[in-house]
Amino acid sequence: MSRWILLLVALAPACSKPDSDPTATGEKRLRVAVIPKGTTHVFWKAVESGAREAEQELGVDVEWKGPLEENDRAQQIQLVEQFVSAKLDGIAIAPLDHQALVAPLAAASRAKIPVVIFDSDLDGTAGVDFASFVATDNLAGGTLGGEHLLGLLGQKGKAVLLRYQVGSASTDAREKGFLAAVAGKLEVLVDNRYAGATAGEAKDEALNLLERLEEADGIFCSNESATMGMLLALRQTGLAGKKRFVGFDASPPLVEALKSGEIDALVVQNPRKMGYVATKTLVAAIRGEQVEPRIDTGVVVATRENLNDPAIALLLK
Repeated sequence: MSRWILLLVALAPACSKPDSDPTATGEKRLRVAVIPKGTTHVFWKAVESGAREAEQELGVDVEWKGPLEENDRAQQIQLVEQFVSAKLDGIAIAPLDHQALVAPLAAASRAKIPVVIFDSDLDGTAGVDFASFVATDNLAGGTLGGEHLLGLLGQKGKAVLLRYQVGSASTDAREKGFLAAVAGKLEVLVDNRYAGATAGEAKDEALNLLERLEEADGIFCSNESATMGMLLALRQTGLAGKKRFVGFDASPPLVEALKSGEIDALVVQNPRKMGYVATKTLVAAIRGEQVEPRIDTGVVVATRENLNDPAIALLLK
């Protein structure tokens, strides 16, 4: 009898493995890379949180690695090449450049490594050149921002647009949506200036636009760092709270500025959902399951009036 008890005790740990762990059924544990545009912005930390949630749920290993700043295309390309050489099972990536990443990701596909694009589009066709594109409808987000600024200004006035960075498909779409929404109603004083990759660069660029900012009634910025840099410039010049200001994305300092009235609205995405869905979609593609070629993760406008609504508050954390 004692031998049977010892045998049952020895087998117990093996029998207690969760069903979600592929090793419980003898399958290889998948290793996937999730590559953001950068690793410093609050947005990307939320994306990582979603990817980690999917990692735990699916019993896979997520390699999270990206450039420090969102202007290092060479490092992002190098990371793709490293992960292809390491023969990871799949790659999810937010491309820093819609053209520059095409060739290295095509090499991944030739190596039979499934690719999911998230946040920012890549030249090519989702479902053909890569498994899926998981992102905010950025054109719609920019349109929402433009429509909200129009409402704040009574459908007339002058505006400044501070763009993000050349080659970024996501922010290009937001800026296009904004300009389409205000066309024929607002006089856009500036629409061809780029903030750069950091809030510091964005602040410097905004200060260079001081004369136009003083003349403008409203301002639109197309991402977190551009919005933060513009806010810092407005504070430094005494214009904060005196211009209608719609930004894009959320971080604790931007939410505080929204509460104080220095920012009138933030167009916000769901980065945690984006990271979660991108990782789940990648794993499904690796396993040969059919996946949707395009998945919209949603976008809303947060204001002082609605920031305490549960659905909005969740996106501002």
